Amino acid sequence: MTGPVITPEIFAWVVLPLMIFFFRICDVSLGTLRVIFIARGLKYIAPVIGFFEVIIWLIAIGQVMNNISNVASYIAYGGGFAAGTFIGMKVEERLRLGTVVVRVISPEDVTPLVSYLRQRSFGVTIADGVGSKGKVKIILSVVKRQDLDEVISAIRDYLPKAFYSVEDIKSVADGVFPQKKSLLLFEYRDPFGFFRKGK
Repeated sequence: MTGPVITPEIFAWVVLPLMIFFFRICDVSLGTLRVIFIARGLKYIAPVIGFFEVIIWLIAIGQVMNNISNVASYIAYGGGFAAGTFIGMKVEERLRLGTVVVRVISPEDVTPLVSYLRQRSFGVTIADGVGSKGKVKIILSVVKRQDLDEVISAIRDYLPKAFYSVEDIKSVADGVFPQKKSLLLFEYRDPFGFFRKGK
């Protein structure tokens, strides 16, 4: 008993488009992550991602060019691009890489929030300001993106009426952050330690 035979028609209109769709998801997802890593200041891992991104793209575009009269290949190519962009953004959200600055402005007493953040080992800077309705306190804190949900939750608990904003930071020199043991066996910013200080 022989297995199912893939005819040239099935390969051209089913298997090949699925392959192109899959390759495009892979290379566009990697491309999205590469751009995000560059924006986050992770300049040592971005070239590695770019290497694999281009190789996969060459495979995908090669299949399209070899089957230039196949309309299904074009549809798969475009669909893979759209799906890859979406998946890349979702993966980045899960990774939560980089750091952000959280800015809080409130006319209320900010002492409870500041005490909580400092107890949790977050760096906090406080400044006086004047808003449209009078004097306010301005709190600035640079936090890792993976800790952002905790900080925002604390703001909503202690200062529910405060105005706050979150902005991305490309790079940070020094700072106070909660100490958390990494699950990685190496530092993803500099896996081989080429750029460590004191060498």
